[in-house]
Amino acid sequence: MTRRLAPVSARSLAAVGAGLLLFASFPPRPLWFLAPVGIAVLVVVLTVRPMQRKAGFGYGFLAGLGFLVPLLPWIGVYVGPLPWLALAAAEALFVGLFGALVVHLRSMPAAPLWIAAAWSLTEYLRSSVPFGGFPWGRLAFGQPDGFLVWLAVVGGAPLVSFAVALIGSGAAALVLTVLRHRNRGPSDRGGLWTAVAWTALAPLAALAAWPLLVTADTPDSRGRAVTVAAIQGSVPRLGLDFNAQRKAVLDNHVAQTLALAAQVRAGQVDAPDMVIWPENASDIDPLRNADAATDISAASAAIGAPILVGAVLVNGDGTTTNSVIVWDAQSGPGERHDKRIIQPFGEYLPYRSFFRLFSEYADRAGFFVPGDGDGTVTAADITIGVATCYEVAFDRAFRDSIDAGAQLLAVPTNNATFGDTEMTYQQLAMSRVRAVEHGRTVVVAATSGVSAVVDPDGRVQQRTALFEPAALVARVQLRQDATLASRFGPFPELALCVGAVAAAGVALVRDRRRRDASGSQPDTDVAPIPADGRFDREDH
Repeated sequence: MTRRLAPVSARSLAAVGAGLLLFASFPPRPLWFLAPVGIAVLVVVLTVRPMQRKAGFGYGFLAGLGFLVPLLPWIGVYVGPLPWLALAAAEALFVGLFGALVVHLRSMPAAPLWIAAAWSLTEYLRSSVPFGGFPWGRLAFGQPDGFLVWLAVVGGAPLVSFAVALIGSGAAALVLTVLRHRNRGPSDRGGLWTAVAWTALAPLAALAAWPLLVTADTPDSRGRAVTVAAIQGSVPRLGLDFNAQRKAVLDNHVAQTLALAAQVRAGQVDAPDMVIWPENASDIDPLRNADAATDISAASAAIGAPILVGAVLVNGDGTTTNSVIVWDAQSGPGERHDKRIIQPFGEYLPYRSFFRLFSEYADRAGFFVPGDGDGTVTAADITIGVATCYEVAFDRAFRDSIDAGAQLLAVPTNNATFGDTEMTYQQLAMSRVRAVEHGRTVVVAATSGVSAVVDPDGRVQQRTALFEPAALVARVQLRQDATLASRFGPFPELALCVGAVAAAGVALVRDRRRRDASGSQPDTDVAPIPADGRFDREDH
């Protein structure tokens, strides 16, 4: 029994270690290169010895826990560990599905390609279901400091994730081929070079994509330069009750804007064409509260520019919308973006009567309703794409904005509810990937930090510290050209998903034929060493 359990224990520990490597690759750590290593370790665990698909699911699930449990503790920082651990376990199921698919696909020709596509499929599913999905932790969002992010300009975040997984699965095939080469002599040079080719394919593609990157010092001749400001007013206190002092939060952002206006009058900074306030800057509905409206108008008049105000608006039926309103001192409130992708278990609670049985914090979830529209507002004759906080994690948010003509992208966000955690750095990384994906400057305005101005090539031009009132002022280039990623839209990801499903179907037919021919059960007669792009040695 001990001899049988020892290999299982070793593989289980290696699977958890693979997940930890994926976690370590994410910001604020600049260790992006650990992500393909983590995928490689997991694929080796799943292919080095024959196993059933249910075992593959188990090892994948363990890797998912090793990845997501340390990635998501900000979920429970003020509500206890149950929501955090429940979400991590639910999302780890998708990594478990990846493990089962690897076991299923390992006998296919070009197995590293299909395994990487399987990762893309599971990321797509995780970003879609349940309750609209939860894209946090996509491999692409750990890559803004690496060269693989250049692929975002071609196929967006999905292609970057696929590239990470392809390097990892190719490296796994290379490792196992080298082991076979050592054990059996130089009889499989073709398999060795095939594995090298799979490993090198994604880096070479990223290098080829580099000339397409929109760099900050290559202005678009069809777009004008404008000055934008992002205000970080900070909050009286962190936690779920930060907005109990809603007037103080609004006052902080008004005061910081007035301070910036004084700097403009003194000639210390350029006058902005527009100002971006964060999400929840005014949790007092300025369309219903005259005092809030007066304060915002005064700030706009002082700075001499329209303000994009993050506000909570109360609807006639008692629901609320998380909105960004263009507010001008002369004309008052104008166009607005109502957050379209709202956060389950935060901004609203599905099955409220059921989930309140598990946590006393359930009733703190809001009664927000999603908006519609194309995700853009116009201020100072600038078309601005807006993705409010949680929305930036979803591909479709800015994609719709770009289709509607957005020349500049804004991410108003409120991270005060998550305290001093890594969440804010993870979210900034998403904004950096979006900048590359769409070739646009992204302005992040956060209540308590980190606020930032991100150039179209993903580099952070300016950023603030956490929990400190600040104002960022930057001269940026408006852009109108669409990147390949913006033009292709969801099709690269759909192609990868279709490829994974098709490969799984072919593998299923092959397994059944092999089982019928040999009378054995599938997944039990697969040898551990890859050859010719397969993770087995049989000639099917």
